[in-house]
Amino acid sequence: MNKPLVIVERRGAVGILTLKNPARRNVLSRAMLVAIRDGLIGLLRSPETSGATGSASAEPVRRGPQSLSLSNADVRCIVLRAAGPAFSAGHDLREIVEASPEERESLFALCTEVMEAVRNALVPVIAQVQGIATAAGCQLVASCDLVVASREASFATPGVKIGLFCSTPAVALSRAVAPKKAMEMLLTGQPIPAVEAERIGLVNRVVPAERLEEETLALATQIADASGYTLGLGKRAFYEQLALDRSRAYELAQKAMVENAAADDAREGMLAFLEKRQPRWRD
Repeated sequence: MNKPLVIVERRGAVGILTLKNPARRNVLSRAMLVAIRDGLIGLLRSPETSGATGSASAEPVRRGPQSLSLSNADVRCIVLRAAGPAFSAGHDLREIVEASPEERESLFALCTEVMEAVRNALVPVIAQVQGIATAAGCQLVASCDLVVASREASFATPGVKIGLFCSTPAVALSRAVAPKKAMEMLLTGQPIPAVEAERIGLVNRVVPAERLEEETLALATQIADASGYTLGLGKRAFYEQLALDRSRAYELAQKAMVENAAADDAREGMLAFLEKRQPRWRD
């Protein structure tokens, strides 16, 4: 029996996806991408139809801002991490070289689907990065909402060095850091250390290696204390308004605030604050 490429766990309201193919530097092969996608689906599925561990079935991810809507109130934040010295070395190059044109097209489409699933999941997703994240591995990091990195971590988009420009990783990277810095990474392929990645906005926090898991889970747990409904609505509105000019962004944000203010959890949260007690979330 093959060992699972992704381990799915829950710790309270925090779901954890662990890439577990350290011998191959957690390459994003077709099988690994499917396992990540199905792991996300499994965590966000209702408790009645999803087990606590393992991977979910190969159910298609719906596209658009409503993708992977929060149906499981038990999971309010997800940590995406990896086993071994590398976070992910990106695509399996042999898989690309040996693929037919149709297979290559479907592989890159699957990769985009997974990156969008991370972004469109209506819970925050935190990347816990312990080592190097290159090419599509860097893309996966940049697609997450927050990133906590070990001081030993590094990030690179080195495709230019092998004649395969990191065009799809550039989409996520250029939306996480300034365009000129993204272009420098893409044109040189040189890795940047975690401290530099924090300075340019790719990483939120850099911590000692021995505290990486503790710090990441503490952040995830803090976030997961909030209402699942509020987190989902807020994440969706945040990314939707980013693509708009200021006037349209305010229009969208105002509608989100009105919708949010009418929700049961918003009423409960405001009453709890006024009554000086802890809120009891419905979602």
